[in-house]
Amino acid sequence: MDKSLKIYVAVFLVLILGYLYLESTKKQPINWFPSYLESHKIPLGTYVLRNELKTFLPGAPIEEIKISPYIYLEDSTRTGTYFFADETLNFGDAEFHRLMQFVKRGNDVFISTHGIQIDTLKFKTKRLVSNNLDEKVFFKFYNKAFKGKEFTFDRAFTNQVFTKIDTLNTTVLGITGYVNATNERTEEGVNFVKFNYGKGHFYFHTFPEVFTNYNILKPEYEQHTANVLSYLNPNKPLLWDSYYKTGKSGVSSPMHYLLSSKYLKWAYYMALIGVLFFVIFEGKRKQRSIPVLTPLKNQTLAFTRTIANMYFEHQDHKNLSEFKISYLLEFIRTKLHIPTTTIDETFYKYVALRSGNNFEEVEELFKFCDEIHLKNQISMDELIKLNKMIEKFKNTIQYGRK
Repeated sequence: MDKSLKIYVAVFLVLILGYLYLESTKKQPINWFPSYLESHKIPLGTYVLRNELKTFLPGAPIEEIKISPYIYLEDSTRTGTYFFADETLNFGDAEFHRLMQFVKRGNDVFISTHGIQIDTLKFKTKRLVSNNLDEKVFFKFYNKAFKGKEFTFDRAFTNQVFTKIDTLNTTVLGITGYVNATNERTEEGVNFVKFNYGKGHFYFHTFPEVFTNYNILKPEYEQHTANVLSYLNPNKPLLWDSYYKTGKSGVSSPMHYLLSSKYLKWAYYMALIGVLFFVIFEGKRKQRSIPVLTPLKNQTLAFTRTIANMYFEHQDHKNLSEFKISYLLEFIRTKLHIPTTTIDETFYKYVALRSGNNFEEVEELFKFCDEIHLKNQISMDELIKLNKMIEKFKNTIQYGRK
């Protein structure tokens, strides 16, 4: 290493150490990420609510649910109030059907999120916008026990109201809107409703910020949270959803962990810059061309189609059906990212959840495949039936249920 390179390296190290010192001593900005995770103590986490639920609902047992409602509610003996609070919630058709059956048996589901669009129950929302520069948001309950008190919120958020509800089975519990400088209401709409379904109830609420740390830790806002929770049945177990959370943690790879930490991320970037300096000053004299290698193409699907057509021309229905089943399993591995080494009920559940098909339809398809495996010969009708079932399965993934 010559003298000039040593100088460059020394200067580079001094810059890195100086930058890391400045970053470590700098006051960190407030994290306003809407995580709604019960372990997060940031303003828009739900750490305080999760730890104070016993105060709000002293008689209700509390259970954290860390799996999807579709799997959890497979057991029809589950009872209680299923509680969802998050920035956005997107249930699949099969999953929401399980929630409906859960409510129909006499249980409750509470959903607080921005923009609830549930055509099945005839509910739609829109964003409430005011053109007044001096606008101030308000929230009000219709329950006379709350004495008509109005609440506010001092941070910008997406204010959603219901534009369509089932008026025959729905009770309006609260409204929201804007007032101007002279306390005149300029815009308002429904943001909290109770929907009767079977023996139970759905509660739809469009202001999830009411359950965050920032809201509860302010004395003037805490009562708002208590009023919303007062509609829940204190004698039923509270099923706290920990599965659908915007801030749900999970390390998918070492690189994800590295980039999730601010200091590790910048150390990584600095290391890359150091490598770049080395390449610029040292790599010129030693570099040599690297041949371009064309990667091999995956011809599995094309080969399968060719062999299948050959067997079809020779009326070999058994072998043709086997190739179709193999192609189906390859499709599930590549498109749905589900391993096919073990075909059992757990496999059926994951395929149904990720494909949008019903559990019963998936089970019927693969049990029919098992029947074909066990036969030495099959008829043209059986081959046609298998083909129709496979095409229906794949069309549901591409176009949704019809």
